[in-house]
Amino acid sequence: MTGLVLLIPIALALGLGGLAAFFWAARSGQFEDLDGAALRVLIDDEEVEEPR
Repeated sequence: MTGLVLLIPIALALGLGGLAAFFWAARSGQFEDLDGAALRVLIDDEEVEEPR
């Protein structure tokens, strides 16, 4: 029983911390450009040298 007294506040604190981190990320624009990172992988920035 004493374990629950310790574990329940820890679980609530971790849950609220995760929720606060999500709201901070949403407010700071972390989820604005979801397609940009996926398409950035396909862009070939290196110039290929032709064999001589």
